[in-house]
Amino acid sequence: QVQLVESGGGLVQAGGSLRLSCAVSGRTFSRNIMGWFRQAPGKERELVAKISVGGGATFYSDSVKGRFTISRDNAKNTAYLQMNSLKPEDTAVYYCVTASYWAITSQNGDAWGQGTQVTVSS
Repeated sequence: QVQLVESGGGLVQAGGSLRLSCAVSGRTFSRNIMGWFRQAPGKERELVAKISVGGGATFYSDSVKGRFTISRDNAKNTAYLQMNSLKPEDTAVYYCVTASYWAITSQNGDAWGQGTQVTVSS
């Protein structure tokens, strides 16, 4: 059974940083695309960033480009999301996801974590 466990969320002031981790077990991590989504209250779940199997290709949404960095350590079966220069509008529950296709959506991820809350105060 596939299990994804996020950690690293919390409360931070605007301008601060957090690093989210996503530990994956139960499947071959190194064969899967990894992504991070977020969902704010009353809003749809949106893609934040994704990274290819080998880590050589990444994608960021316009809202986080230049501030967030996605990475992965295939030896540790873990994906990361480094979040810098955080803004109040980054407040959301953040979810990691494994996927078989680059075109990840909130509907076609293979497996999802339980989510971790990120709150940015102004």
